[in-house]
Amino acid sequence: MFVRAYLRASTAEQDATRTRSALDAFAAAHGFRIAARYIENESGSRLARPELFRLLDDCGPGDVLLVEQIDRLSRLGSGDWAKLRAEIETRQIRVVSLDLPTSWNLVTPPDEFTARMFTAVNSMMLDVLAAVARKDYDDRRRRQGEGVQRAKTAGLYKGRRENVDRNAAIARSLRDGQTWREIMNATGCSRTLLAKIARRLQEDAI
Repeated sequence: MFVRAYLRASTAEQDATRTRSALDAFAAAHGFRIAARYIENESGSRLARPELFRLLDDCGPGDVLLVEQIDRLSRLGSGDWAKLRAEIETRQIRVVSLDLPTSWNLVTPPDEFTARMFTAVNSMMLDVLAAVARKDYDDRRRRQGEGVQRAKTAGLYKGRRENVDRNAAIARSLRDGQTWREIMNATGCSRTLLAKIARRLQEDAI
């Protein structure tokens, strides 16, 4: 059995490694070692997350996917959550989250009966927390939209400012021939932002 940690932040500006110390402390307290960490800057509302699916591909039956909170794993709508959950269950991966105490015993269950009991309870709680995480995402989006609309009405909205220095550094890395994976690992930028800057470079070259 291997424990693989998934660390996610929603945007390139956020620090996806912020939760590493909490995950490491949890591992130490429960007497196991984290075999690998998968770090990603992508929205949890998107099913297409390369690092998450790389983690799933690396897992074998009985391996553990460790997260700080269920919302790091999913802010998906019900359809996409069903697809992700089916992928996890098909691969027989155990999801352990620091905010879900019923999952903690899945790391080293004392016997098969206990493992099955906690798996059943954990499965139900996963669905509940995934639904709560999606509702929280939808509520935030709604409030942000309302705030933007109020700012526009008052003539105060100027839009989100581009991080010019960071994007220029990413563009230089692309020109120097670095791979997308190398650039994402070095800068923490998302694949979406990288694709946007790559398209901009292509358009400038025309």
